[in-house]
Amino acid sequence: MASRRTFVVTGVFFLMGLVALTASAQQPMRTFTAPDDISFRSQTIVSEGARLAAELFSLKSLDGKKLPTIIMSHGWGGTAAQLRPDAIEFAKSGYLVVTFDYRGWGKSESRVILANPAPADRKGTRYTAEVIEVREVVDPLDQANDLLNVIHWVQAEPQCDAARIGLWGSSYSGAHVVYAAARDARVKAIVSQVPPQDSRWVIATPEAQQQTYREATERTRGVIGYPEPGARVLGNLRGGPIREKMINYAPVDDIEKAAGCAVLFILAENEELFENKEHGLKSFERVKGPKKLVVIPKITHYGIYLQAREQAHKLAVEWYDTHLKGAADASTQ
Repeated sequence: MASRRTFVVTGVFFLMGLVALTASAQQPMRTFTAPDDISFRSQTIVSEGARLAAELFSLKSLDGKKLPTIIMSHGWGGTAAQLRPDAIEFAKSGYLVVTFDYRGWGKSESRVILANPAPADRKGTRYTAEVIEVREVVDPLDQANDLLNVIHWVQAEPQCDAARIGLWGSSYSGAHVVYAAARDARVKAIVSQVPPQDSRWVIATPEAQQQTYREATERTRGVIGYPEPGARVLGNLRGGPIREKMINYAPVDDIEKAAGCAVLFILAENEELFENKEHGLKSFERVKGPKKLVVIPKITHYGIYLQAREQAHKLAVEWYDTHLKGAADASTQ
């Protein structure tokens, strides 16, 4: 199991998944220095009690001005630190950019569970307890709720133009941005790269269904806990999945609810991790609002970060310029 810590918790809120301490299960991160023309600062976002580590980027020349805003979220096994190069490029295009680590990843705090039953004679809502941090697991519902809470948080940022908010997600977070846009009408544009849009593979075959339901039963009966931090699964992906949380996680079925959001899907022609026709292509067909589909030829899933990175970034900037900046330009005419 993950590392254990003893501290005072509020018993009532604990069961809702409250805070842990800092990310001791991961390696210390190097000090980051932004380019001279970029304003950079760290922030804390509270998501269901856990403190998420966030970073903000914008051009110094635009300090004090309201800016269209892009919220970026990392994929399966990633961290926000890996998004810095793209965040800087978006900032240089005139955007306020927010990146963050999901709970239990990077510098963010974790959900915690009690190592032992709560004392029966406790008085009030506070007591001293040993807890276990749930770190580096993949829970799509927790992650999607973190993203929704970042949208709530950014409304109060002085530089954020709350009428012009966009989301960017790649790989597994490409599903989360669809999920969020379907639930928050304040999202005006999304870019979803190489996105798996349906996690119901966990019950897609008799064998998968048996494993998923067995793990769910054993977890509820205390036979097993959560995966070890950073467990390598599904090939070599970092982060064990909480399979029972994926049973009904299918943003492909939600996309129609995001009718007021402009949606760009960028897919890999030779996608090897899932079938595009059951994920990005099916989602694209169901979009009700402005939409665009780009299938980049000759690349596999990870090619979006390698040979196609520059092309994908250019497509994203053009999309945001049209549907975030363009919306403001149209309103002044």
